[in-house]
Amino acid sequence: MNTHTIDTSTPAIPADDYDTAVFFTDPDAIATVTNTTAPDAVALPSPDASTAELLAAAQEAGRRAVPAPFAETALVARPLLRRVGLPVPEGPLSYAIAPDLTIRYAHPAASGVGSAGCFGEDDTLLVSGTLRRVPWARAADAVVVLAAAPSGPVLFTLTPDQAVLTPGGNLAEEPRDDLHLAALEVPASHVRRISPELLDEARLRAALARSALIAGAAARCVELTVAHTTARTQFGRPLSRFQAVKQEEARLIEEAALVRAAVQAAAAPLDTGSSAAHFAVAAAKTQASASAAEIARIAHQLHGAIGITQLNPLHLATTRLWSWRDEDGDETYWARRLARPLTAAGLWPALTTEP
Repeated sequence: MNTHTIDTSTPAIPADDYDTAVFFTDPDAIATVTNTTAPDAVALPSPDASTAELLAAAQEAGRRAVPAPFAETALVARPLLRRVGLPVPEGPLSYAIAPDLTIRYAHPAASGVGSAGCFGEDDTLLVSGTLRRVPWARAADAVVVLAAAPSGPVLFTLTPDQAVLTPGGNLAEEPRDDLHLAALEVPASHVRRISPELLDEARLRAALARSALIAGAAARCVELTVAHTTARTQFGRPLSRFQAVKQEEARLIEEAALVRAAVQAAAAPLDTGSSAAHFAVAAAKTQASASAAEIARIAHQLHGAIGITQLNPLHLATTRLWSWRDEDGDETYWARRLARPLTAAGLWPALTTEP
């Protein structure tokens, strides 16, 4: 069995300079994320791995600030393609949920009802509009797009070279590119009509993938902060011996544990297609986004001025926390989705019933 490794110990190299293709190999191989300062490695699970295994790998990718669309590929794009029966490329993938695209059928069917393009002889589409802030679009072999066609929700794939790409990035300098489409013809073989339930699952998968990355970055903040307060001395003793520092470290560990627990609790409902999946994922992203700011604040406070410098690895975790907090829905968005279906009579069972 082949094993491929990428070294993530050189943060001075911009993310888009890495060869992201080394993460993705043939089905009989294992792609490995490793760090020269930590000899242990985590394998990218196989395509049929459980959600719990995929989340564990995504958390490790978040902990090591892996410069590749690791979670986007494993937790979002690949599962969706398998669900609809489209081929799953071996390389890195991304996704875009774009309800505002203008879509019509390329081969209009003869019909006296509706305007031209409302019905098609086949599912070949003409797509116009902009896919905004697509994660890692420039590095992806394909982008999985979920949008609204005249006949209802559809899923289709395209390659970045089929669009005009405007490069962008988030606060952590991870690629967030705009893809501009002008009457792009997407062949019927790349299109699948989907149910509203699958569209909702795509949103849940994207939010849970981001939550797992946040959990990993939070764990990294804890590691770096504990190491710093243990090694740094003031007034003749380590910082970790001061009561105020101990209290803040305890709060940091608590917030990171809350995120990790919320993410782990969402794995089983999403894996089984349980009706509790919406509640569990909404709770996970709400907690992850809400905790991100507090985790970053405490970590930087206990590091002091050195923590904000490019020479200190802390910024690789905290800039990602600040970025991922807002992506795929912030805590306000998901808190509203969490509360909307609940009533006074249903709240306690939702909190106490095992998924």
